Amino acid sequence: MDILQISGIALTGAVLAVVLKQKSPPMAVLLSITVGVIIFLLVLGKIGAIIDILRQLSERADISSVYLGTLLKIIGIAYIADFIAQICRDADQGAFATKVELAAKVMVLVLAVPIMVAVLQALLRLIP
Repeated sequence: MDILQISGIALTGAVLAVVLKQKSPPMAVLLSITVGVIIFLLVLGKIGAIIDILRQLSERADISSVYLGTLLKIIGIAYIADFIAQICRDADQGAFATKVELAAKVMVLVLAVPIMVAVLQALLRLIP
């Protein structure tokens, strides 16, 4: 049911943005951002349930909460960067979108290094 609501909001926003783009392109971009934020807020509640499940799984697997926190930060960076890059593309600013994506990739790599080191150390302990 949620996807029908989100699809309806997106289609309505798209039609209005096409109409507005001919008369006032800046208003079309603002409408696009507004629709994107509304959809993001509708989905935000679902993310909390996923985080709870991941937290329970990490406790069962005896995985440090530091790694789970880092993983959630990486996922958040990826989603936010994609969201912002799409808004930049909607505003015909593809160069800014590319820069946001590059920055997100670098930030994800920085956050992932401690996890990669921990995995490698665990693998090295398994080797006699």
